[in-house]
Amino acid sequence: MSLRNKIDEDYKQSIKNKDQQKIDTLRLIRSAIKDKDISSRTSENKEGINMNDKSSNPVAIITGGSRGVGAATARLLASKGWNITITCTSSMEDAESVVKECEALGVEALALSADVSDDAACKKTSEDTIEKWGRIDALVNNAGTTKFVLNHGDLEGLDAEDFLHIYKVNVVGPFQMVRACKEMLLKSDNPNVINISSIAGIKGIGSCLAYASSKGALNTMTKSMARNLGPIRVNAICPGFIQGEWLRKGMGDEMYKAAHENLIKNTPLGLTVTPEQVADGIYNFIGVSKVVTGETMLMDGGHHLII
Repeated sequence: MSLRNKIDEDYKQSIKNKDQQKIDTLRLIRSAIKDKDISSRTSENKEGINMNDKSSNPVAIITGGSRGVGAATARLLASKGWNITITCTSSMEDAESVVKECEALGVEALALSADVSDDAACKKTSEDTIEKWGRIDALVNNAGTTKFVLNHGDLEGLDAEDFLHIYKVNVVGPFQMVRACKEMLLKSDNPNVINISSIAGIKGIGSCLAYASSKGALNTMTKSMARNLGPIRVNAICPGFIQGEWLRKGMGDEMYKAAHENLIKNTPLGLTVTPEQVADGIYNFIGVSKVVTGETMLMDGGHHLII
């Protein structure tokens, strides 16, 4: 085994063991090796030897990319010529399926098992993406979690651990991902962070009180980051009811069907949102609205107008 491979193996093991001191030391060593490789390739290029560029395509990281909004966004960006890293904590089989769909569109893609509530995993996601393509141009913070306690007056349905877990994934996770990607994003000519929030954070509704609170916090963090991280543009998407298995599983078939029918009947546009429509909104921020930062886009068919 080469020294580089040995260091990589030790690094992976230290992450499993959550040995932060060793992680930090090995990260510095890996960075030094990478800098040396880049310097060597630069020298070779100056001497007229062909150098393989890591990526001329823009690169996006999408957390929670194995299904729903994350998978739809991966497919859309891939169709626009973006290389994609997706992370997941559930089914790597689903994640690999999304990778294959992206590759079929003529780009490269990478699936990683990573929990955004774990800072070391966030840093490794950024590092693995940079190692593969040498750049990060967009970060879509889509990973999220909740606990379904639809009656927000049922204060006994949640406890402190529920709040802390939901906040760690929905608020701390995006913060850690932005921190891990910041320096590379600043090197892009079109740097974007898109936080996937919810109408719950605007109207105080949704799957539970802790979820609504976490999305409100994410909206505030979006504005603070936009104000302070320029030229990185930081925006949020706030969908309403998103069609798909995540909500169906959490609500149950009967309640899901009733809620969907009620929204179709009563919202101004007479519709609920699909993952593909949310992906369109994400791409609008990334590829079209290049003078916009610090905004929260509601995508709910007008649901917010009637509650």
